[in-house]
Amino acid sequence: MAVPPQVLAIDLGTSGMKAALVAADGTVTGWAERPVPLRVLPGGGAEQDPIAWWDALAEVVADLGRDHPEHLRAVTTICSSTQGEGTIAVDAAGRPLTQCVTWLDMRGAAHLRRQFGGFPAYQGMSLFSILRWLRLTGGMPSVTGKDPAAHMLFIRDEMPSVYARTASFLNVLDWINLRLTGRTVATVDSILTSWVTDNRKAGDIRYAPSLVAASGIDRDKFPPIVKCTEVIGTLAPGAADHLGLPPSVQVVAGAIDNTAAAVGAGTVRDDEPHLYLGTSSWIAAHVKRKKTDMVAGIASIPCAIPDRYLMTALQATAGANLTWLRDKIVEFDDPIVSAGHVSRDEGTIFDAFDKIIPSVPAGADGVLYMPWLYGERAPVDDPHLRAGFLNISLETTRSDLLRAVFEGVALNTRWMTGAVNRFLGAPMSSLVITGGAARSSSWCQIFADVLGMEIRRDPRPVVVNARGAGWIGAVGAGMIEFSDISALSANNEVFQPGSDQGRYDEIFEIYKCLHKQLAPVYKRLNQPSS
Repeated sequence: MAVPPQVLAIDLGTSGMKAALVAADGTVTGWAERPVPLRVLPGGGAEQDPIAWWDALAEVVADLGRDHPEHLRAVTTICSSTQGEGTIAVDAAGRPLTQCVTWLDMRGAAHLRRQFGGFPAYQGMSLFSILRWLRLTGGMPSVTGKDPAAHMLFIRDEMPSVYARTASFLNVLDWINLRLTGRTVATVDSILTSWVTDNRKAGDIRYAPSLVAASGIDRDKFPPIVKCTEVIGTLAPGAADHLGLPPSVQVVAGAIDNTAAAVGAGTVRDDEPHLYLGTSSWIAAHVKRKKTDMVAGIASIPCAIPDRYLMTALQATAGANLTWLRDKIVEFDDPIVSAGHVSRDEGTIFDAFDKIIPSVPAGADGVLYMPWLYGERAPVDDPHLRAGFLNISLETTRSDLLRAVFEGVALNTRWMTGAVNRFLGAPMSSLVITGGAARSSSWCQIFADVLGMEIRRDPRPVVVNARGAGWIGAVGAGMIEFSDISALSANNEVFQPGSDQGRYDEIFEIYKCLHKQLAPVYKRLNQPSS
């Protein structure tokens, strides 16, 4: 049989570069990845090298070509899903002048307060500015400094010579598209956290002159805005050579990761939620109107579906807690893993965890874990929070600590679901779970028990962003419509709440008390010195 037209789906996350070949029906053929290091710097910095992304992309495409040559030859379209809220300054030739200031970077917080301070103020930001942002954009810059509005000010103030040479500030997706096509654009979702757009009409996202003027950034440094499904060009000659693809391949603009995941999870109907578990996590659902919950830090934002918004409630670290556990506490040759009879060659770390987790009762023998490794975004926006174990005794084992980490992320998600339910206007009864960390069946069951609701999973949750990029590319190329996607989805692995639900109800009440009591302590411990 002839191979159907393929979309080369790029999935660039914080952990590294991934790519797959996706057909219009959602079939994912092949999967290749390369890690890309994250550099954590003193003072709240967190950077990645965009050139390393580009080099890794060539490597993963070469891997796909070796393993699936016929499918790679059938590629007609490229579409990307990337991490969001990163910032790269580029010169007039498109060359990066900086490393990517990533979504974890908080160095711009003070610069943000200086730019937008005033009386009366909320968390150091002028109430006048906040009200204007809310009216036009639906949100506001994070006071943590973790988005481009602050990143650009940091570069302007701390690197004036770089700022003077900057032709455009690009998000991660925008930079990949520039390298692919030679064209400088931003998508309706990648530009969001520059906080300079008028988002009141979902089908007509545009710059708001008043917000641009107040941003402190020159107007000509913001790129033109396009829809996620727009064909922005064909492969530039250099990109075609770099990837080993014909220059006739078209490039669809694509989306940042939370937008793409909402499509890849198949949750394209109104108010249909999904939970993404990656380095960070979020609950998201497509909704009809722009709305903001300032207290909980939840908003509906522009997305890939042109006449809809995407409600997004973001948690700063989820799977990152497991990465920390794996890298700092547990190694593949550690007895806690060998006890699960899983070696590096026999399976993933999730296979090992899934053998150990059921051996520990719900509640982790009394140990509680707070998963705030790098602050929190929702339902509170607090950069001072940090992770911690509570109630460790002489009897506590590392297996107890492991289960406590899984439970802590789930409890934190339950904390957020109250605000999500209020936002949607009705309690969620079912949730699609996806993302790389959703490969753990034990974790999926813990989520079902902690949240008290049905959890549905695709058999390959790790490919959701790539599938989302593939489907966005297929829509842009005219192969399918967004309305076709629900019928093409396969969230057929179901986890129902079990007998542990009542135990978690009790623990959750304690968990909420811990935040209330410890937040002031964390603020004292982690307040930057003057």
